[in-house]
Amino acid sequence: MSSFLDPTHLVNTFGLIGIMVILFAECGLLIGFFLPGDSLLFTAGLLVASGVLTVPLWVLLVAVPLAAIAGNLVGYWIGRRVGPAVFNRPDSRLFKTQHVERAQAFFDRNGNRTILLARFVPIVRTFATVMAGVSRMDVRRYVVWSVLGGVLWAAGVTLLGYFLGQVAVVRDHVELFILGVVALSLVPVAVEVLRARSGSRARG
Repeated sequence: MSSFLDPTHLVNTFGLIGIMVILFAECGLLIGFFLPGDSLLFTAGLLVASGVLTVPLWVLLVAVPLAAIAGNLVGYWIGRRVGPAVFNRPDSRLFKTQHVERAQAFFDRNGNRTILLARFVPIVRTFATVMAGVSRMDVRRYVVWSVLGGVLWAAGVTLLGYFLGQVAVVRDHVELFILGVVALSLVPVAVEVLRARSGSRARG
């Protein structure tokens, strides 16, 4: 894994501020869809439990949801101000229209709940928040779902890492468990890809 995307390297190098910046980018900026949000949160909780990251747990649990929520609000504002043009771009190394189509399909299936549910689906969570702005989803409703999702996702995954970090077998094999979390975080992506391909074949 590239050190730039290695959650342990990111936490150890950039600390709490770096974690917040990465979460903000992944949750609100289209260029941040490839960032490892799930594994980063889990790793942060794990390293706090093991004493490697010297940040009080309560500070982490306040900071990471705030960063995720702020990212969502900025993503919504971008979508609302720029409109559909934000997605009308040719494919490039970082931007793929298939990501937009996947987010749109997720949005169509789940409606307003998408803002909550998409928190737990890598890539979709980045594009769905901008799409909510493009579709001019009611601001108050969006904020409610965004805050709820931000707290459940960011604090929940961090706490999971923290409590598992106090289990001896996890603490003694930190890198192995982090790799496992990274692999698990990719499962929803694979499910969405397969679902999108099945839909394409059905339409064809």
